[in-house]
Amino acid sequence: MGRIKTMLVKRVTNEMFDEHADRFTTTFEENKVIVEELANVPSKKIRNIIAGYATRLKKKQEATAL
Repeated sequence: MGRIKTMLVKRVTNEMFDEHADRFTTTFEENKVIVEELANVPSKKIRNIIAGYATRLKKKQEATAL
């Protein structure tokens, strides 16, 4: 079983993903930089969690598009 994402992480990620879905990639390292640009994140840990969730959403979106 994986770790549960908080509602804060899901809400912030979904808002960014709705507005900037074309900027996110399936690479975690690139998404960290994008999240840093788009959001005022208070800590590195939360930034990484948001970037990881955005990566997961992008992979899911590409898998359903095929």
